[in-house]
Amino acid sequence: MRRRERTTVGAVNSTIVRLRLALGMVASVFVVGMLGYWSFGLSPLDAAYQTITTVTTVGFREFAVFGTAEKWFTMVLIVLGVSTVLYTFTLAVQVVVEGQLREFVGRRRMDRELSKISGHTVVCGWGRVGRAVAADLERSGHPVVVVDIDIDRVADVLHPVVVGDATLDSTLRAAGLERASSLIAALEGDAENLFVTLSGRSINPNLFIVARARQDESVPKLANAGADRVVNPQELGAARMASFVARPHVAEFIDVVMHERSLEFRMQEFDVPPESVLAGRTLKDANLREASGALVLALRSPDGVFTTNPTGDTHIQPHHIIIAVGTADDLHRLGELTRRRSS
Repeated sequence: MRRRERTTVGAVNSTIVRLRLALGMVASVFVVGMLGYWSFGLSPLDAAYQTITTVTTVGFREFAVFGTAEKWFTMVLIVLGVSTVLYTFTLAVQVVVEGQLREFVGRRRMDRELSKISGHTVVCGWGRVGRAVAADLERSGHPVVVVDIDIDRVADVLHPVVVGDATLDSTLRAAGLERASSLIAALEGDAENLFVTLSGRSINPNLFIVARARQDESVPKLANAGADRVVNPQELGAARMASFVARPHVAEFIDVVMHERSLEFRMQEFDVPPESVLAGRTLKDANLREASGALVLALRSPDGVFTTNPTGDTHIQPHHIIIAVGTADDLHRLGELTRRRSS
């Protein structure tokens, strides 16, 4: 696969912005020169000609006999014009030589691509955790946009990339956070992840945010900042290792079902909208096993309470989460059932 274009927030813009300002200054010098010579009695065409020959130091003849005021004006115009033109030329060379023009064009192309993406996950931090999260989401067919401050670290990333400080709102907006469905705060420091969480929640209140925490005391802070889930990778890794010792077959089965895409069976969750044909019915009436082939393992209520191994008398309420296992076709049929509207 080809390397994706990268968009760099801050570094690329800096020279481009300065070049634009310099071009504006050059234009301003020419306007001031034309107005000045016009006020000294030259025609608009002669004033323009005199300004160009003065600023460029070509040194053709003067159109009139200059007095003291005209001479002082001309000297000031030469100094301002030459310095401004040289500064602009230097910036233009810098843009071309350093390849920033190419980066800018690539950024514009990436901006257009990002503007078409919605419902994606923004992964902040391209370390080991960020890479693992993106790889798993990619296997699930979920679109990912990566944000990292180190341009070399994301050089070979195949996802859309925004290079910049993830703690800044401008960087997160460049990643299309307003249209994203979820945010992964996987930066190295807990303080940085706290800033990302706060910014993400303020930009998109409906965002589902998962934040990484290294220290136990950071967990409640990240939750209060707006994180829906706070994960300590070290603790999860330790619990997983213990599970492989105490319940190796169960742990491996869950691992395979959750992450092995070649396995026939997999696990999935489905939200029951209020208008669904399943809302208000019991599992026995809905007959999900016969209708879809999927096995319902649990239900989760909107207030977060799990009902494991539900019986046939268990009611499916609006916004219940159905957790089921089955083949891809079974789960596809179950998803269609949850989305089917009642007549």
